[in-house]
Amino acid sequence: MIPFYKPTLRRKDMDAVLQTMVDERIGPGERKNEFLRQFCELIGTAGGIALRSYPDALRAALLVAGLEAGAKVGVSVLSPAVYEVIAAQLDITLVYGDIDSDTACLSQDEALRLVGEGCSALIIHQPLCQIPVGCDYRQLGVSIIEDITESLESSFEEQKAGSWGDLVVCAFEEDGIVSTGGGAILSYAKERYKGACSSLFSGQREYVELPDMNAALGIIQLAALDDHLHRRRELYSTFSKALLKTHHRILGIGSIDFNPNGYGFSAVLDSKAADAIKFAAKYQVMAKRTFEESLAASVDEIWDHFPQATAPFLRAIQVPIYPFLKQSDVELLLKVITHLP
Repeated sequence: MIPFYKPTLRRKDMDAVLQTMVDERIGPGERKNEFLRQFCELIGTAGGIALRSYPDALRAALLVAGLEAGAKVGVSVLSPAVYEVIAAQLDITLVYGDIDSDTACLSQDEALRLVGEGCSALIIHQPLCQIPVGCDYRQLGVSIIEDITESLESSFEEQKAGSWGDLVVCAFEEDGIVSTGGGAILSYAKERYKGACSSLFSGQREYVELPDMNAALGIIQLAALDDHLHRRRELYSTFSKALLKTHHRILGIGSIDFNPNGYGFSAVLDSKAADAIKFAAKYQVMAKRTFEESLAASVDEIWDHFPQATAPFLRAIQVPIYPFLKQSDVELLLKVITHLP
């Protein structure tokens, strides 16, 4: 089987990790600070904190936003199920909203509804390269937490991932656009969040901040980011053109002005997802439902409540896409995409 993900790490990248070991400074330190600085500069935020895990960053974002027990937070129903886990730990209630069918992100109308129902913050998940083009969540008067884990460096004209949130979360797992082998950053666009962010985890920061060994990988990944993005975008464009030969449609934005990061490639099928997954497996290609681990999995009668999210939840599948795909694998993937049942 063609593996679903493959970290964008080369052997020479390990030199950075080895150097941290030689320096005998593998815990949170100067490299962590440098990685954080470079990342904030990349997405245009003022500062933040580099943490050891994605759940840590999500939890920190809710705390920095000033949310207390009993608060309501609005999210897209296609957001990751981990949101519910973190919210429960903080005794916060998630309120689900439908998506914009053109972007697969929380729609502006639904965001307005959620705020009207008492949500004091919104978490904007941006799935598989997508960004919420046409939305202006900040005008709603609540804290906006933008999750760019899957959309980092996607852009549309002058806007790019990281432009919509007061607080921005990005994870760096092995499948990420940038991988540190685990970890995440919470950054802030507005200085008013600086104090709350700086005071987080008082007395325990050395146990929750990103170690220098991981940060060293992140710095190397940022240095190679342009090359990796070029390859991802090249593959995304090739797969998109292949999908045009079918009766299925690509997930999310289809405009030529959209510059996706190539984190993932997903098709919304005009047929059963299970049939397409079995078909791909015959050609040794791994495929899976795009939103099988989303909050929507816990919703009964999804069509009645979230009609725009229904088709992506039930019938969207994704196939492997990453810079290190061999040409023979690409050819096989194209064959599968153009003949999806």
